Amino acid sequence: MAAGQVAACTRCRATICRAGAAHRSAQRTAAAALGAFVLFWPAVLLPILEIEKLGHHHESSLIGGIIELFAHRNYFVGGIVLVFSIIFPLAKIVLLLELSLLELLHRKHKSTTYRVMEAVGKWSMMDVLLLAFLVMLVKLGSLVEFHFGPAVFAFAACVGMSMLASMSFDPHAIWEREGNDE
Repeated sequence: MAAGQVAACTRCRATICRAGAAHRSAQRTAAAALGAFVLFWPAVLLPILEIEKLGHHHESSLIGGIIELFAHRNYFVGGIVLVFSIIFPLAKIVLLLELSLLELLHRKHKSTTYRVMEAVGKWSMMDVLLLAFLVMLVKLGSLVEFHFGPAVFAFAACVGMSMLASMSFDPHAIWEREGNDE
C-alpha cells in the first residue's frame, strides 16, 4: 500500500488498514517491550517483599525466593516459579522485541517466532504472581507485617508494559514489512 492510501470496507466504509500502520504498530510494540525488558531486571533482582514476623526481618527477591526453594529441596515449586515467572515472561518480551525491533532471525522464521511468542505468553504468570502477592498481603496482614520492596513497582510496571506490548503488536505487520523489503 502506498503512502496516504487507506483500505476501506466497500459496504460500510470503515477503515480496515492505513499505509504505515504496520510501522507504527511495530514502534509501539518495540517501545513497550523494551520498557518491559528494562523493568524486568529490577523486578526479579531487587527485594519484592520485606517480611517482619516476631521481630525477625527478612527481604526476598523473586530470584532469591527461587534459590531458597531449591536450597530447601522444593525443586518442583522452585522449578514452576522459575519457568512461569522468569523464563516464560522473559522469552515473551525478547520474542516481542525480535518481532518488532531486532529482526535478527531470517524472515521465514517470523511466523514460527510469533506462534512461540503467543504460546509462551499464555503461560507467562507474572501478572498472576503479582495478584498472588497482593492477596497474600490482604490475607496475612494481621499475622505478619509485610512491606512492599522496591521490586514491586518495577514488577507491576513490567507486567503493564508487557501487556501493552502484546496488545499493540499487529501480527499482520510481519508480512506487510516483508512485502516492503522485496
